[in-house]
Order: sequence, then C-alpha cells, then structure tokens
Amino acid sequence: MSANQEPLGQLINLSRWLGEEHRGFAILGEGNTSARAGDDSFFVKASGACLGCIDETGFVEVGFAPVLEMLDGPALTDTQIRDGLMKATINNSARLVPSIETLFHAYLLSLPGVRFVGHTHPITVNAITCSQGWRDLTRGRLFPDEIVSCGVAPAYIDYTDPGVPLGKAIRDSVSAYNVKHNEWPKSILMQNHGLIAIGGTASEVMSVTAMWDKTARILAGTLHFGGPNFMSPENVSRISTRPDEVDRKKRIEGK
Repeated sequence: MSANQEPLGQLINLSRWLGEEHRGFAILGEGNTSARAGDDSFFVKASGACLGCIDETGFVEVGFAPVLEMLDGPALTDTQIRDGLMKATINNSARLVPSIETLFHAYLLSLPGVRFVGHTHPITVNAITCSQGWRDLTRGRLFPDEIVSCGVAPAYIDYTDPGVPLGKAIRDSVSAYNVKHNEWPKSILMQNHGLIAIGGTASEVMSVTAMWDKTARILAGTLHFGGPNFMSPENVSRISTRPDEVDRKKRIEGK
C-alpha cells in the first residue's frame, strides 16, 4: 500500500457502512468500493471481499494508467482482464485480485472532483432496475431531497457484461450525461445489476446511496396510488440551483 493511508481509512468506514446487513445494500461478496490514493493510483476492493466486515487487507492499490489503457484498447478475454489488473497492482505481496469492476472505478475516479465510488446492489433499487419499466419509473424526480443528494438525474446503463464492456458503457453514458446536463452524474443505475454512487467525499457516496434507497421505497409506494407524480423540470432546476440547497448539500456531504 502507498504511504497515503487517510483515504484508505475513510474507504474502510464507507465500505462497512454500505455493507451493514440491515441496510440491504450488499450481502456476501456483493458490491465494491474505491477511493483515490493520489495522482497516480487508487484503492479498490479485492474480488470476493465482504464490504460489511472489510479491513485494509480487503483492498488493493492499483495504478490508473494501465487500467485506463485497458479501457482504450480492444476487447479482452476474462484471463487477459485478470492478468492486466494484476499487473496494474502496487505493492501487492498478498496477490489480491482487484474486482473485475476496477475498470469503471478507474474511469470514475479520474473525473473532476471524484475521490470515492460505491457500487452496491440495494434490494429496493434492484426491485426497480430488474423491472420491465425501470427507465420510465426513474425518468423524473419525486421530491427535493432526492435532487439535493442525487442530482437532477441518474445516468443509465443497459445490462452489460462486467469488465471492459461495462467500463466502456459507463464511460460512454457518463460522457453523454455531461454533455446533456453540463455536469457529472452523482449516480448510475444499471439494469439488472445495481447502483453506483459517485462522490468527492465518502459521506457523499453514503448520502447518494441512502437517498436512492429512500427514493426507490417512495417510488414503489406510488405504484399503489396511481403511479409517480414527477416534479416539473422547472422545479427540479430551481431546487438544484437554490443557494440554500447548495449549502445544505455541502454540509450533508462533508465539504
């Protein structure tokens, strides 16, 4: 591991919080998390580690450059991806294998202001992403706190094979989101897969994940009463730019 241990400590706390069984965000070896370690490397969960009880031995340090090069290259076999990820590790005497989803973590952590990423499989959210109408059900915002924590919209990913294909799909979707909204997404919904929360702090990743859990619960409830009543685009824009809401968001995210 590198000498910069502060992000790793925050990442451990974030991971354990996301993996607490009562939250229903991730069980067994589900989900993965990451944090920028410095300019050239990041920490990411090792394959098979359990978020709820993870410690420093469950993370591996990985260099940005070789992983991002894999995203820019041709299609790779599963063995080639594994070998490439292992070669990208730093001070990995335990021979920990980085998560297959390390590729999208590398890309997201390379975005401006992003220092932490949390990918989970919340039961409430996956009840939506595994449904027939998952995009229509999440096309609008339901309440102000959702906008404050999760932004004006999520990015979307149709089901894609993990590894290079998923990394490239996330890169394309996030880039298109930035062009459309002139900002980077705070969350990504993945069909039949789960949620990615993106943040400048560990607290931001927590708040995005928790708010999506609340949003999914409220959305499910609306289906018993005629379906969701989305806020107007004008109201969404107003909430996202109000100075008091911007200040509140910073406090929630620990900025």
